[in-house]
Amino acid sequence: MDKDSGPRIVVGVDGSDASVEALRQAQKLAGPLGASLEATAFWDYPQMYAGYVAMGINQFETAAGNILDEAVGKAFGADPPDNVVTRLVQGHPRNMLIEASKDADMIVVGRRGHGGFGGLLLGSVSSALAAHAHCPVLVVHAPEAG
Repeated sequence: MDKDSGPRIVVGVDGSDASVEALRQAQKLAGPLGASLEATAFWDYPQMYAGYVAMGINQFETAAGNILDEAVGKAFGADPPDNVVTRLVQGHPRNMLIEASKDADMIVVGRRGHGGFGGLLLGSVSSALAAHAHCPVLVVHAPEAG
């Protein structure tokens, strides 16, 4: 998507309660602004020793896709709003979201994510985005239980 297609809000998704809430809050902003909401999950191959090949390595992208689909389903139900699109991106969330911020109107992330699960990190990512993003950043807390 380019800037000429209208406002764009990118949401980092890792399946945590905070990232599901980030999707909901981003949609509350996107609707009135006529913005597209890009729900984005990240995956990467784990770092390995030279010559070592892990079994099932192709499943990282599939797992990230499943997490993304489940998070969108939790946030919006079986029929997400028309302005919501999903993207799977290979790379570290911090680096890729900073890069995405160059063309986005806003980045939205959860305050704490699932650190360490197959490269789907969104813990320290929020602080890195606040310091280095090229657009406004919204950091969303998970809803309180009860």
